[in-house]
Amino acid sequence: MLSRKQIPGVVPNQQCDTYAWFSQRAWVEIDLGALSYNIQQLVQFLSPHTELMAVVKADAYGHGAVTVAQTAIQSGASWLGVATVPEAIELREGGIQAPILILGATHTPEQIHAIAHWKLQPTLCSPKQALVFSDILESMNHDSPVPVHIKLDTGMSRLGTNWQQAGEFVQLVQRLPHLSIASIYSHLATADDPDTTAMEEQHRRFEEAIAQIKAMGIEPPCLHLANSAAALTDPGLHYDIVRVGLAVYGLYPALHLQNAINLKPVLQLKARVTQVKTIAAGTAVSYGHQFIAPRELCLAVVGIGYADGVPRNLSNKMQVLIRGQRVSQIGAITMDQLMLDVSAIPNIQEGEVVTLLGEQGKEQISADDWAEQLNTISWEILCGFKHRLPRVAVM
Repeated sequence: MLSRKQIPGVVPNQQCDTYAWFSQRAWVEIDLGALSYNIQQLVQFLSPHTELMAVVKADAYGHGAVTVAQTAIQSGASWLGVATVPEAIELREGGIQAPILILGATHTPEQIHAIAHWKLQPTLCSPKQALVFSDILESMNHDSPVPVHIKLDTGMSRLGTNWQQAGEFVQLVQRLPHLSIASIYSHLATADDPDTTAMEEQHRRFEEAIAQIKAMGIEPPCLHLANSAAALTDPGLHYDIVRVGLAVYGLYPALHLQNAINLKPVLQLKARVTQVKTIAAGTAVSYGHQFIAPRELCLAVVGIGYADGVPRNLSNKMQVLIRGQRVSQIGAITMDQLMLDVSAIPNIQEGEVVTLLGEQGKEQISADDWAEQLNTISWEILCGFKHRLPRVAVM
């Protein structure tokens, strides 16, 4: 991730943005101060003795995994969660030594070798997978046991062994050489729903599974169940660790949770005006002529498009911010560019900064706004910004 001081040619621009990025047509700004603030707020919010796992899979939801992980650990997170082995290796290569849980399933010898070498902590989802791990580690003559996290399916119907078989699964893993149980966990499917009925049923099943394990004389070393929504909903779901993703990045999993804790959005999406022109009434704009100018208007071309992660289905629907004012996007969003009607703002110039997501002045546009327009979720919006957009760390 870049910082402002690392980009050559950065000079103040009094017309548009105090920190103007003349070397970039478009970029994603990551506010590390906001990220640190969110981590600290979450740590304070949690039950005593509950640790925070910052989920940094999918390149930290598009924010830049290594920089986000470093900041999260420095700010109070104890664990990191990723989906894949390569994501975890990237963190280790970035110098991060904190415990890393791989949330996805791993099976192959190559994955298991990497887990052992990089001191990662895998999720075990089934007895078959546990046996594979034990056999591969035996063939490696691996010295110290690999800490593993046992995943129970309590109602998500995704990864995990059925909660009713929890006891025998844990007994099996406990008997296998080269493995040590680090935790037992499950994942909630409806924690963001105001109706908590289904979540409460999953919680009940998790508790029954743990009781079944304890009845066998096995004391689980660590338990975790809550994601962002559950962590903000009920302290009774906090257990020993909470796995927080979206809230780390300053967004709320559901509208009804916005008063639970104060968070600050971490990501802003910005681009530059690349051309300004006047078009006559009746002029068609962009592919398919989906927009026809109703009058003479001032059009600004902006250097960002759907190849960067701006959804094409927002064409003729979205607004952006320029000089602290909202303006409308017009015509079909193209691969690398989109067009704005800037008629209401005098003397727009090439190089001015356009904020697609984030704040300018008193106005703000969030990933939630885009998600609502597209009938999707903010997670998908954040994860959609492509890597040709540089991530720029700001404080």
